[in-house]
Order: sequence, then structure tokens, then C-alpha cells
Amino acid sequence: MNPTILHHGARNGVTGSCHQLFIEGDNSLLVDCGLFQGAESSPDGKAGADRLEIDFPVQDIGALVLTHVHIDHCGRLPWLLAAGFKGPIFCSEPSARLLPTVLADAFQVGVSRNKDLVERYLDMVEPRIRALPYGKWQTLYRSAGATCRIRLQRAGHILGSAYVECELSGAAWPEPRRVVFSGDLGAPHAPLLPAPRSPWKADVLVLETTYGDRSHEDRRNRRKRLQAVVEHALEDGGTVIIPAFSIGRTQELLYEFEDILHRERQRPGKHADKWGALKIFLDSPLAQRFTALYRELQPFWDAEARARVRAGREPLSYDQLVAIDRHDQHLANVQRLARNREPAIVIAASGMCAGGRVVNYLKAMLADPRHDVLFVGYQARGTPGHAIQTYGPRGGYVELDDERIDIRARIHTLSGYSAHADREDLTRFVTRMRHLPGEVRLVHGEDEVRAAFAQHLVQQTGGKVKVVA
Repeated sequence: MNPTILHHGARNGVTGSCHQLFIEGDNSLLVDCGLFQGAESSPDGKAGADRLEIDFPVQDIGALVLTHVHIDHCGRLPWLLAAGFKGPIFCSEPSARLLPTVLADAFQVGVSRNKDLVERYLDMVEPRIRALPYGKWQTLYRSAGATCRIRLQRAGHILGSAYVECELSGAAWPEPRRVVFSGDLGAPHAPLLPAPRSPWKADVLVLETTYGDRSHEDRRNRRKRLQAVVEHALEDGGTVIIPAFSIGRTQELLYEFEDILHRERQRPGKHADKWGALKIFLDSPLAQRFTALYRELQPFWDAEARARVRAGREPLSYDQLVAIDRHDQHLANVQRLARNREPAIVIAASGMCAGGRVVNYLKAMLADPRHDVLFVGYQARGTPGHAIQTYGPRGGYVELDDERIDIRARIHTLSGYSAHADREDLTRFVTRMRHLPGEVRLVHGEDEVRAAFAQHLVQQTGGKVKVVA
């Protein structure tokens, strides 16, 4: 008999991840507790901005396990605590380092900027954080009738990301059951991160499907396209605006740009001189803090990245990288780049253009064909990023801060830089298990994507796996 799993989020969309696994009676654990974003709704039909409160009992939830620190997986923690959750918070060792910074920022944005309240919140949360090493079992629940233990494995999505193996055994489970929550799985060959490896087995697999209906381009092609977009700006004297989340995507982009700059110095191309003078602006104080933490967490980088460091290179800190801190510096940079014919790259949050400093760049530059906007991550429906991505190539418009902006800048999407696995990666995660799962529950994907991937997975496993979309 499979255990009971309730999905409190990311069941019919790609945000708000929250899954409850029942161990014995009402005793349970929670995997993730994230914010809903964009137009996505919660199980009760409320839209993201209106769906914050926890509408399920929490008194028998013994622990929260976080797969990673993106806010769509951890951002509702204040409301979970307010609902009465008193248990520990388990996550990987890198996530434990990153989590306080993520939570403080999310609290300031979503609850209050009062420093005393932020500090009180962190004082409440930080003692509960339990860092777990990858690959080691940890017992979370034990009674006369049942035992539950978990093990975190690398997921390759962002630094510290993990998928969660849960094993149930004991009198309540005469036949031990293994439940795996994928969290967000990364694509192989992602910058900085080791690729995820499939678990040995799973009786039930709860699997994300963000890109379950498409394939990403390979790493060499995506780097060539990234370089081509920038070289268009070098010729036109424009700015390449890259909306990027402060953690994960930003650091991967910095890593890739350092590699392009290095290659242009080693084997100069026709734009080598312009590359040598190009400024890469990191206009996000939060992203700067995360980048510093990433540098401190080098032991968790992949072998390629560590080899570059040993060779004397600094993949996340180089001369042409310019960090912008103060708001007045940000506004001055927006105006200078909008007026002058100074080629530049700007990386700024938010990743879906739903706020943050990137909005000012977009308002100043979207109507000018000299500039480019480059999307390297998923754009949820209902976000400005999705509108720009959808209507920009058609010469449409977008509303930013209640202002209609015609889109004349060139719009690009590089799916190869997605931090999510594609259809083939997800399929391999399932089929490379030594023992195929008896049941795969598809979550964290739009309805049509889950349906398409369900059909694909049934075909690829010869109908041996029950797929629930």
C-alpha cells in the first residue's frame, strides 16, 4: 500500500511547492512550503498574491524538509510558523548557509521591512535549521509502529538543491516503502553543479515537470547563442538586459561570461577587443550577497569549476564585473545606458520581471531597438516576463508599474540555461533507477505539460509505470 501524500501547492502549476507525506496516523512531514507566483493559484483557487495563509493542520507535522532555497519552495515559512508549526527545518549544508539570507529578503519583501521584526523572525528560524550532508540517512520519526528516515541527494538545480528519499518501515509498514520527492531537478552540464544521479529505487516518485514537454539546447550551442546575442549589442551599442533570480541563475551566467571572456583572450575573435572592454553589471545587492556565499561554498562546486579555480581563474569575480549597490547608482546606470551607445550586459532581478531593479531597465529600454532582452529562465503565466516573452517578438507591449511600454527591443529566450531538467533529463531520471517506480506523480508543471510528459513517460517505460498527471 502506498503512503498518503497531499499536495498543497505546485500540483497544477510551477510555483508554491508544498507536499505532505503521512507516516503514521496524522503524523507527517512537509516537503517544501513555497510561495505562489504570477497568476498561478493555490488548491482553493486563490491567486498567488492572495494565497499566503496555511489552510491545513500543522500540529502533527513533525518536520519541514526543504529541497532548495528558491522562494517558490520556502517562501511561505513565516505563515507556516504563524500557523503553529514548531518542528525542525532540514536541508542540505549549502542550503543551510543560504537560507537565512533568502528568508530575510523574502520577509522584507512580503511581510515587513522593520529590522527588529526581521531579526526576531530569523532568531526564531535559525535555531531550527538542521544541515544534513548529502547521501546520509537521518531518522525523522520513530514510534513502536513506524519509522521514517530521509536522505538528501544532489539535484543539480542550484547550489544546495536536493531531492529527498523517504523510507517508511516498521509495524505500520511491514513492507518498507520508499518515496522520492524530486524537488527541482537540474539539467546535466549546468555550470558549477554536479549533475543529479537517479536513486536506486522508488515505490512512489513525486516528479517535477516544468519543462516536461520540450528539450533544451546543448551547452555548446547555448554558449554560442549567448555570445551571439551579446555581440549584436556590441555592434549596435546597446544593452543586453538579463532578468535573473538572485540565486542560481545569476551565478551560472557570471560563470559563463567569465569563460567567454577567457576564450576571447586565448583565441581572439573579430569582437575580441569589444569583449575586452565590455562591462557586465550585476545590479542586485541580494545577488551580490549570494555570489559571495557561492564563492565560500566552492567545495560543493563541480570538478570543472574547481579546476578553473586551481588554474588561477576567478569564475565569479573578475575585473569586468561591476557590482552596483546603492539605489542612486542604479538609477544613474539606467539613465546612462539608455542614453549612450555604450554596449553593456545588465543582470538584475527579478527573474520574471515582477519587481526589482530590472523593471527600471525595461521601462527605459524596451522601446528602443538597440537593446536586447534575454530570458534564461522560466516565465510563469501572469508575470510581466511572460508577457514580454510572448508579445515582444510580435511587436506588442507590456504594462510595467501601470505604464504601457511598447516592445521594440529584440527578445531572446535561451532554454539551455534553464536550471530545470528537460523532457529527456526527466525521463532518464526515472528509467535509470535500478528498480522502476511503481507510481510517478507529476507535479510542478502546467496542465498541458504534465499531460504531454505523462504520455511520453508511459511510452518510454513500456507502460510498466503508473503515471498520475
